Amino acid sequence: MKIIFVFILCTISLNAQTSVKGIVSSENESLPYATVQIVELKKGIAADENGYYSFENIPLGNYTIQFSYTGFKTSSKKISLENQAEYTLNCTLSESNTLDEIVLTGTLKPVSRLETPVPVEVYTATFFKKNPTANIFEALQNVNGVRPQLNCNICNTGDIHINGLEGPYTMVTIDGMPIVSGLSTVYGLSGIPNSLIERVEIVKGPASSLYGSEAVGGLINIITKKPETAPLFYADIFSTSWLETNIDIGAKYRIGKKTNSLLGINYFNYNNPIDNNHDNFTDVTLQDRISVFNKFSIDRKSRKELSFAGRLFYEDRWGGEMQWNKSFRGGTEVYGESIYTNRYELLGKYEFPFTENVTTTFSYTNHNQNSVYGDMFFLAKQEIAFAQMTWDKKIKNHDFLLGTAYRYQFYNDNTTATLQPDKSKIVSLFVQDEISFNEKKSLLLGSRYDYNSIHGSIFTPRIAYKYKPTSNDIFRINAGTGFRIVNLFTEEHAALTGSRDVIITENLNPEKSYNININYLRKFEMANSVHSVLEFSSWFTHFDNQILPDYDTNPNQIIYANLNGYSKTYGITANAEFIFPFGLKTMAGITALESKNKRDGIVSSPILTEKFSATWGITYDFPKWYLSIDYTGNLYGPMRLPLLGDLDPRREYSPFWSIQNIQFTYKKINRLEIYGGIKNLLNWTPNKNNPFLIARANDPFDKEVVFDTNGNALATPNNPYALTFDTSYVFAPNQGIRGFLGLRFRID
Repeated sequence: MKIIFVFILCTISLNAQTSVKGIVSSENESLPYATVQIVELKKGIAADENGYYSFENIPLGNYTIQFSYTGFKTSSKKISLENQAEYTLNCTLSESNTLDEIVLTGTLKPVSRLETPVPVEVYTATFFKKNPTANIFEALQNVNGVRPQLNCNICNTGDIHINGLEGPYTMVTIDGMPIVSGLSTVYGLSGIPNSLIERVEIVKGPASSLYGSEAVGGLINIITKKPETAPLFYADIFSTSWLETNIDIGAKYRIGKKTNSLLGINYFNYNNPIDNNHDNFTDVTLQDRISVFNKFSIDRKSRKELSFAGRLFYEDRWGGEMQWNKSFRGGTEVYGESIYTNRYELLGKYEFPFTENVTTTFSYTNHNQNSVYGDMFFLAKQEIAFAQMTWDKKIKNHDFLLGTAYRYQFYNDNTTATLQPDKSKIVSLFVQDEISFNEKKSLLLGSRYDYNSIHGSIFTPRIAYKYKPTSNDIFRINAGTGFRIVNLFTEEHAALTGSRDVIITENLNPEKSYNININYLRKFEMANSVHSVLEFSSWFTHFDNQILPDYDTNPNQIIYANLNGYSKTYGITANAEFIFPFGLKTMAGITALESKNKRDGIVSSPILTEKFSATWGITYDFPKWYLSIDYTGNLYGPMRLPLLGDLDPRREYSPFWSIQNIQFTYKKINRLEIYGGIKNLLNWTPNKNNPFLIARANDPFDKEVVFDTNGNALATPNNPYALTFDTSYVFAPNQGIRGFLGLRFRID
């Protein structure tokens, strides 16, 4: 009798499970390797090369099946599994213009890009594949209004400019955590594995009311893939004719029954000194870099998120005279700039198992840097601990977000400006309320209070209004303030390299900004299934207490002080996107801006700030040939450059310049893509029509420079232009035309 009873129970148990199968396709063809997920079970798989998917042994019940594919709108379908042995669910996805993406960055909560009152631009992994790069820093070169700026001709460190504002005004986060800041703003943007990037969200304009200091000019949020939906294995490997080699590897695995893990490894090597402009200095910095990123997601009964991640980063980079090697490091015989970077990061997210949406996020970074610039050592250590708790609450037509944050920073270096280690704390409270008046109108009010242990209280409000007259039109206006607490030597590479003296005339107070941004977006559904999006924005930003490097007062000095006057930047930007049914996709953007500084009654334009820029990307697919072609490029207008004096023969303004690339991708082989192409088709480099880039490259230690009693260089037969060694005259990559070849492979 017991045997029969057990048999019946087993039979019931087996019958209480079923399978879900189907095909994911577009209007014209199946979608290979599309992602399919059962939301309630947090279970995801990828379809095969024919778009076919299958879930086995699914318990009976009600579920939401989510279908997604890069470049297509995500679709969700409700199903009810009862007693059937098999459930067939096919899904047809339609192409997306990224408007239906769910974004997090603008308001710290998930919302459709078309519904958020804060304009957010979204760039998926597919966008960055159109011009493969070894790091996210270079990958942003084709984003309208965003410019990667190199700050040194020798070590090629850089930062990201948004709408004409310098790199320190741009906050870069990973999954919303302030991982890339301080020292890593200059040195750490090159170690994020591209294989782990799901998408990049960009907010142009102040975001300090939610993110605090550094988010003055804009915010770049790098969203990593979820272990549940990532492929089982992924590899992207390419090399260039300059012998640059980049390896990106991603893999997911399970630990026990409840933990999903995603591992990403990036390795980059370039060890081929080239001097095409014949100044005896390397044109491109040599690098040996490895980054390891591991993300864990734990299944919980409450179905709330618990995830944490860690990253290890090491980089050895150097540039300098062609005969330099490590035996000359720190000496005065041969000039070189050598940077060793050791860094590790931890970050995590925990959603409390409540009915209420209460979330805690945390991060910790430890950055150690051993740098040598000629014979000057720069040794620095920075630690940043961050924790934040938010409560997302809806009451009638009010959508509240309340939060508190704590940030601790330890910083120390060996410069004379740092007499003792900096230990600062920031305690923050912020509140946001999005009021929905009706389906067309909403108003967002936000404010943040920060108490800094050094600078005291800081208050940053913001307001945003959204008006959506039709389902295809949206008008948005945002206004607010921002602030930034400066760490000079962690952000200003020019303060470390070359022979200019660094002068800090006073205690540097926090910078403050006031900004207004107007945005209009229009979606078109044209005849013959042509989809398009047009977007226009205009902005104005005013700064008080801005800290700008003064290269003009004394050509042999860089003077840092709070601006006695004001700084402002304003401009317009436009983006257009078209998707045609015959395989053609186009994107283009234009930005025009004006930036002015008033210092002690004198108005001038800041250096390294272009007045015009444009970007574009064109993709054409040939399905019969299993081939796609990507043509990408950018164009920049003139910008003022840092000269060393009236006799300096280099151009005061850069010319119009453009970097253009083409790529061919072959997709016939199962699970494998082979791609290749040419970077910098026009072979443009900044030394064209310039006598030289690096001043006094023949005398990098200024041994033959004659100075007057005030420390100013004098014109002599050996130095007719009265120059000193200087590497800050840089406005574009100094790397000419080159070919590349690579492959992408995945197992789902």
